[in-house]
This record gives sequence, structure tokens and C-alpha cells, in this order.
Amino acid sequence: MTPERMITLEEAQDFVLDSLITHSPDRLALRELLGCVVAEELTAREAVPGFRNSSMDGFALRAQDTSTGSARLQVVGSIYAGDGRSSRLNAGEAIRIMTGAPLPDGADCVCMIEQVIVDSPGQTVTINKIMTEGENVRHPGEDVKVGQVLVSPGDELNALRLAVLASQGFTSVSAIRRLRVGVLSTGNELVRSERSLSSGEIRDVNGPLLMSLLEESGFTAVDLGIAVDTHEEITLRLSAGVRDCDAVVSTGGVSVGDVDYVKLVIGELGGDHARTMRVAIKPAKPFAFATVGERRTPIFGLPGNPVSTRVSFEFFVRPALRRLSGHRHIERLTLDAVLDIPLPRDKDGKLHLVHAVARVHRDGLIHVERAIRHGSHLLSALVGANVIAMVPDGASPLQGDVVRVMILEAQELGSGSAR
Repeated sequence: MTPERMITLEEAQDFVLDSLITHSPDRLALRELLGCVVAEELTAREAVPGFRNSSMDGFALRAQDTSTGSARLQVVGSIYAGDGRSSRLNAGEAIRIMTGAPLPDGADCVCMIEQVIVDSPGQTVTINKIMTEGENVRHPGEDVKVGQVLVSPGDELNALRLAVLASQGFTSVSAIRRLRVGVLSTGNELVRSERSLSSGEIRDVNGPLLMSLLEESGFTAVDLGIAVDTHEEITLRLSAGVRDCDAVVSTGGVSVGDVDYVKLVIGELGGDHARTMRVAIKPAKPFAFATVGERRTPIFGLPGNPVSTRVSFEFFVRPALRRLSGHRHIERLTLDAVLDIPLPRDKDGKLHLVHAVARVHRDGLIHVERAIRHGSHLLSALVGANVIAMVPDGASPLQGDVVRVMILEAQELGSGSAR
């Protein structure tokens, strides 16, 4: 697996995505399904609501009894939500009713409690308005009709879809299980400990970074630890990850250093399904990828600098894992944004991927207000960045120009400095 010519971001992404085989579905309980992709069409078996019921606390009555604009009705009982007793309402009568309670036979509307006058013993109620039939009444099938499609193959199961399925009595669904993704950090210099660092040591940040990004993206992160820079150790750790996980992400060892064994091991494990790439992006140029074994388990070899690791995750790992999981939309949302600052860059044949802070302004447009310092090792500077600006090769964009941005934190676009 020898390094190739520098290739475009699109070519590298296509190689990864074209190598993947979407996972087969399993039968999963509803509590396991949040964020998963359903693999079957499910239709409603019951109408929701299943019976006429009140949408308000008040009094159930006949609309025609209020045709003169004022009516004094006899209170003949009360009905509560969950009450299964049958009841009957006659002319000149009203029944105290609670929200969700079944409407009694003979009633066709509900007057809310705020619009009635109840006498002190509670035996009669006065209504000084003309009611209309169906007012404040929920009808059978108003929300869901029998046979209505609830979810289709490819739908992502969010909280509301799961609630709708629960309302129909579904307890399990055929869906693609949440992926288990192994995370391996490599490097003799890496430490995970509270002790003081010795000369030449650095703390492992890529492992916690990737595990957090995976969990945020709806996957289960599996810590494969830290591997020292030996061919044997890296082979052992990556092979264990392929055996136990649905995908493996490693950091470090994919550039041109003397002990960059990761790319070699990925090549050996993947054979003809492996490729080392020099991608025309900055940061995150070096990248290795393979699919391994009968299950075609993907291994992603990411660069070791933390900012490069983040960029590689967003542009290669996350979309690929979402494709494996059966999602229709695998990439983050990208939109045009107006630059409030210039974004100077050199002409180097690469797409520059710049973490930045953006907000929606009063003109309704997204504005890039601040760019983060360049440097593939400057991780702390990224805190607060909510977009990645994609700056193509060529002339440097100026203030007022439009640039494409990947949205990382959509909720942050509306907070702060709308002017």
C-alpha cells in the first residue's frame, strides 16, 4: 500500500463510501432504538384517539341546548380520564368532564371550565354562549388512522417517532443496531494518567476526543487504549478491534515517519481493499483506509494532530458510519455564509478547512464572525467553533464574500451577536 498522488477530498470520500456494506437489521426493543434506522414499514393498528374525548376540562353537553345564547343545565355527574363506565346525557343536562375523558352518549361538545358559571351546590351550570357541535372534542382517528404509515425503511427513529410507535403498542422494531466503534491511539509518547509528564511525553487527547465525537454522533465508542509504535503491537490492537467492533478508528502513524506503522498494518490487514491517501485538504492530508475480512469491517487511519483528527472524523469517519447504519442523510448540513472577516490563504492546491464561529444575523443570513487560529495541533483554540469554512484553492476570500460552511453546532448559530 504505497502513498499515491494527492487526490481531491471527493475522490477520497468516494473510495471510503464505495467500500462499505450497510449492516443488516436486527429486532430491537424500543429502548434501544433512539437514533437507529428502521428497516421495515410499520402501519397503525389502532386509531388515535380510539374514542371521542374531551380536549379541555369543563362540561360535556348538547350544542343545541345553548342555541339561545344562554342556558342553565342540570349537572348529572362527572367523568374522568380512564373512566370506562358508560354514561348518557339527555336534553337540558351537562356532565363535568376532564381532559382526555370519554364523551358521554348524547353529548356533542365541551364548554371549558373558564367559560361556565357553576352554582354553589354544583347542581347546575350556566353557559352564556352558543356552542358548536364538535367544539373541544377530539374525534377517533384524528391523530392516527388505522393503516396509516408510521415509519418507512430508512427513517431515523427519533423521540417523536418512537412515541408514535409506543402509542400503537409496538415494543420492538426491525432496525440497524447502533454501531460499536473501536478507538485506538498510537504513539510511544502518549500518556493517560494524572501523574506529571516526563520529558517527551504528551497526554492522549485524540482517544477521548474521538470517543466523545462518536457518542455525540449516536455510536457506541469502545476504548482500544494506546498502542506503542511497534508493528506487532499495532497489528495486535487493530486486529482485536476488527474482531470485536463494527469499525475501528486509529490516530497517528499514517504519515511518512520512520515509525508510522499504522498505514502499513492497515495495508496488510486490508490487502486489495486498503489505500493510503494524500488528500488535498489542510489540515488532515494523510489518511489511510481499508475494509477487513468477510464482514468488510472498516479501519480508518487518521493523522495524529488533534485538529486533523477532528477534520478527518467529520469528513470521512462520521459519514461512513452513518452509511453503514443505513442513514439517508450521511453528511452534516452545509450552507453558504457571508464573511465578516477575510480568510487569507496560500495557493497550495488544497481545500482549506477552517474552524470558525458563525451566527445568524438580522438579515437572515449566516455570518462568519471569527476564524480560529491555524495549526493542526491547536486543539484548545477550537472550543466555541460551530462551523468549518471550506475555502477552495485560489484567491483569498475577502470580507463580504460568500463561503460554504459545514454546520457543527446548529444551536449555536442563533445565540449571541445577531445585529
